Amino acid sequence: MFKRVFLIVLDSLGVGYTKDAYKFGDEKANTLLHTIGDAYNLDVLEKLGLTTLIGKEEKNTRGLYMKASPLNQQKDSLSGHYEMMGIVSNNPYKTYPDGFPLELISKIQRAINREVIGNVKSDGVKIINDLGEMHIKTGAPIIYTSSDSVLQVSSHEEVIPVEELYEICQKIRDITKDDEYKIVRIIARPFTGKVGSFVRTNKRKDFSLDPPINMLDLLSRNGVKTITIGKISDMFNHKSIDVNIKTNDNIDCMMKLIDFAKGDFSGLLWANFNDFDTLYGHRRDREGYLKCLEEFNYYLPIFLKNLKKDDLIIITADHGCDPTFKGSDHTREMIPILIYSPIFKKGKMLEDRSTFADIGATILDNFNIKNTIGVGTSIFDELRK
Repeated sequence: MFKRVFLIVLDSLGVGYTKDAYKFGDEKANTLLHTIGDAYNLDVLEKLGLTTLIGKEEKNTRGLYMKASPLNQQKDSLSGHYEMMGIVSNNPYKTYPDGFPLELISKIQRAINREVIGNVKSDGVKIINDLGEMHIKTGAPIIYTSSDSVLQVSSHEEVIPVEELYEICQKIRDITKDDEYKIVRIIARPFTGKVGSFVRTNKRKDFSLDPPINMLDLLSRNGVKTITIGKISDMFNHKSIDVNIKTNDNIDCMMKLIDFAKGDFSGLLWANFNDFDTLYGHRRDREGYLKCLEEFNYYLPIFLKNLKKDDLIIITADHGCDPTFKGSDHTREMIPILIYSPIFKKGKMLEDRSTFADIGATILDNFNIKNTIGVGTSIFDELRK
């Protein structure tokens, strides 16, 4: 048994379109392959087997590496993270690519006693640049959505104080809790600055639904401590999570990850590196995505150097977001699963897995907890070899 498990999610780093990608219009998408091209510096990730998964084979690898396909019927962060912990829904949450029903908008306006503007699917930075000036003049919060099941509310901190924005989001959460709307997350997105130079702040706050019973609950019931870094706790509505650490960006996330590696704890630490998706995937910025990936690779040795012999790392993703693909949405892709410990001497590529839940099943197996969720097959027997 490993004392500490570090589960690291490189948000949106898919490794090739799935068999059912045609249903999503995502055939030929491959986030990693199309991002790195033929000129890249990912020496550490290569040794962990990452590039071998997309046909750029590396010799003298260490650890186990494989691809996994999703069972869930969506391609968003919540579904990806949920599935890692054994939640696979046959009744997907709703998305609103054409904006929210006017009936819901009317309910929201009555509840918060304000008019709202927007009600479109948009990138968060684009919409505050498009509607920020109108928001400042009218005091109307900006409502928008994405390809995920989310309703986001954006406002300038000098127009609507952050605490009031949180209150607005809580009221909207109360309105949308039932099955009529099935919106997973209501997200507060405050921003600052002047017209032409608006900037989103790090005071984002998510108002999520409670997740179904999952592997985090099993860990908690069996006394295994769970620490999250980044947005993960918000997605699980802080349920069965002992400590949650907020981050500003990928560098901040890595520094916190290194600090925990240097420290002494036991249990699961689950970190999400969100910049890949938010800053580069959705904005179809291939050069930025590659630079961000190389940056992660640059700092990774510092983290690895501070690991102990009874540590296990799992590096993965939650979906794809090919920065060279059409549109701006996530892409339906397989994810990498790279498993490493300092005690591993050789590398081996395993067969593809049929669900992300094999990650959570492996973590349960490590802590000698029976998987009663019913989804996922542990990879731990391969680790024992």
